[in-house]
Formats: sequence, C-alpha cells, structure tokens
Amino acid sequence: MKITPITRYRREHRRSTAAHGVAGTEPKNESIDRRVRLDPTNAWTAVATLFSAFALAVVPPYVKAQQPAEANQGDAVINIKMLYLEEYQERPPALSNIFPRPEDQGEQGAHLGVADSNTTGRFLRQRYDMSVSRVANQRAALQSARSSVDAGLAFILANVSADTALTLARDSSISGKAVIFNLGSTEDQLRATQCTTGLLHTIPSRAMLTDALAQFLIRRKWQKWLLLTGPQEADKAWVNAINRSAKRFGGKITDERTWSFNTDLRRTAQQELPLFTQARSYDVVLVADEIGDVGEYVSYNTWLPRPVAGTQGLVPVGWHRVLEQWGARQLQNRFQEQAGRTMNDVDYAAWVAVRAIAEAVTRSKSTQPAAVYRYLLSDDFELAAFKGRSLSFRSWNGQLRQPIPLVQPRAMVSQSPQEGFLHPQTELDTLGYDVQETNCSFEKSL
Repeated sequence: MKITPITRYRREHRRSTAAHGVAGTEPKNESIDRRVRLDPTNAWTAVATLFSAFALAVVPPYVKAQQPAEANQGDAVINIKMLYLEEYQERPPALSNIFPRPEDQGEQGAHLGVADSNTTGRFLRQRYDMSVSRVANQRAALQSARSSVDAGLAFILANVSADTALTLARDSSISGKAVIFNLGSTEDQLRATQCTTGLLHTIPSRAMLTDALAQFLIRRKWQKWLLLTGPQEADKAWVNAINRSAKRFGGKITDERTWSFNTDLRRTAQQELPLFTQARSYDVVLVADEIGDVGEYVSYNTWLPRPVAGTQGLVPVGWHRVLEQWGARQLQNRFQEQAGRTMNDVDYAAWVAVRAIAEAVTRSKSTQPAAVYRYLLSDDFELAAFKGRSLSFRSWNGQLRQPIPLVQPRAMVSQSPQEGFLHPQTELDTLGYDVQETNCSFEKSL
C-alpha cells in the first residue's frame, strides 16, 4: 500500500497520543490534516529555537566575524566603563529666554548611547556602564576624573569648559590612561593651536559651523554680509570664525556693528533695529549672539528686507529636532521617549561619543584605552550616525568629521559641505581647520 503524507501523519498521531496516555482521535477532514501540528510538550522549545535563529540573523556580519577573544570564553561579560563629567558653567542673563537650555543636556544623549550600545553589545557579551559626576568647578572636575581613572574608567565624556578640557587632558594622572571626549566646547583653539593628545571632539567647532554657513551663502551668491555682534566673549569668538570663513570662501563683510541697547527690545525692536541695520547694500544679515540676547528680534526688523543667518535665523548646528532624513527620525523618537524632550547638539555629541567607543571596542577587539584611541584615529574607523555620511576623526586634531545641517526653527534648509566645494581627501574637511591650518602637537597614540 502506498503511504501518503496524510497516512503517515495519522500513524504518527496515534503513536504520539498513545505514548502520552491520551485517547487519540483522528482529524475529521483532510484540510485539517494538512496543517502543521506541534507536540505541546515541545512547543516552547520550538519557539525558543526560532527566536535564537532570528536574533543571529539580525546581528550585523562584522559582529559575528569580529567578536573579541574575551567573548568566546564561556559566559564571561566584558565590562566597558565610562564617566560622564559635567562642569557647571554660568550663562549670562539674556533678554530672550523663552527656550532655555535643558539642565540635563548631554547626559541624556550619553544615556541613550549606552542603551543603544548595550542593545548590540549583548550579542558580543559586552556590557557598557556609565557613572555621572556633576561638579561646580575645574578643581572638582579634575578630582572626579582622577578618581574615576584610578577606579579603572578608561573613557571620559566631558561636558566642560575649554580650559577644563585642556586641564584634564594634560594632567599626569589622566594623560595616557583615558580617552577624553569633548562634548560641549566649540572653541577653535582646542582644534587649531591647543589640540592635545588624548582629547577628541564630537561637538563641531565654531569654524566648522561658520564654514558650513559661508558655503551655503556663497553658493546662493549672497556674498555681501552685514555683521551684527553682541558684547560677549563668545560673540567675539564667533566673529573671528566668520571672518576666517569669509576669507576662505570669498564672502565680504560690508559693515560690522556691535549693539549696546539699554532698552527692552521685546517692546521696541520695530523702532530700534531698522535704524541699527541701516547700512550700505548687503545680501544677508549675519548675527553673532550665542546667548540669544538681541539676535532673536532681528528677523523682519532689518532696514533692507534681507534674510538673517548665524546664531539666529538660518543656523548651522551639530544636531536639531527638525532632522528626519537618513533614519534620523528613529533616533529622535528614541530620545524623545527616554528624555521627554527633543535632542540638541550637545545630546548628539554625547550619544555619538558613546557609539564611537562601542564601535572601536568591537572593531579593535580591545577595551584598553590606548588600543581604542589608536583605532578611533585610524583610517579604518567610520561611524554611521544618521547624517547621511560616515563620520571619522581627524588624525591631526581629534575633531570628528561630520556634515553640518543648516536649519530654521521648523525645517532643515540645507546641509554642508555644499556641492562644488572640493577637497583632495574628503569634502568634510572643507569644514573647520584642515591639517595645514593646525599648529599644535597631536599624536595618534596615547
């Protein structure tokens, strides 16, 4: 007699039910016979097997191929510890304070980076942990960093002033024993004249921001600029950066004015600012007002009807809530769910620093700071980070190469580098200080 699949199933069904002491009954129609039947005693085993197969399938190929040697030894977990260090920095009072900086900026980005790294790290038996230290001054920051390095923490996420970042990187108790990531300071001297071995920068420099803006303005043929600046030291630094960018790309600052208003522009902007911006013909008004004291009131109040850009208006940023392209919406949503607010540039700098550490640990197969640092500055390192281009560190000053979005409050207008601005290595190096512009000692090994 020919044994059909249905006949074979019926015989196996009888044996199975008899073996478990259950009176077996055959299916009543052939359509039911053709369904896949699963022995209840083996159901959970099958589900677990399917889940394991799926988990392995979604692990990126390089994760399977380049597991650290430690990960192959039984169930040992590799612990990667880091310190998030934040120094209190007093901001001068501003006339416009509608949108204050979040008190937890940077820290929330670092927490998300740790969570994302642990999501993929569990397949490699990696565990990322972060301690948080908030301090009042440079002395306390130095003490906290020294204690953390003595305790075995090899990576420091530093949301501190430029002077404190330099002090940490040059301290004999820290130098050579830890990699420091600058998350908060945009000061150009950290990348041009005071770059220090062991100090990397994930926040863009002012020069990168002004270069990104200048490229866009030149491409639009807006070459004549009226520059309005505030009295703060940060405003003067921004002016220095935009002057450098103008010389570099062919912009012309036709006039420069520093305000000293003693009136409330919230009430008098329509009367004061047209007179203040009365000048020779210009294509665009550039504003240098990092704390937002006057710049928020310039748009629509200029003598000539011209666009406003700089620290207000059209703004170059490291990150902004309006970014959605290249999968950025996924990152925005995860951050919003975790922090209850939108992600800003310091949050992104912290997130990308943690992801860079995780990528380098996986690829270099080491958790030692010297090996990780060497890999981060090598040509092999690149990081996908929701900006449409792979990011990498410049080997001459430790700055993270990255595209710079140009945004207005509710949309991204463009992203630099702009088309037509070329470089012999990568167009990303048209933003910020190139190797020939850098005058400092920086080593690729700790």
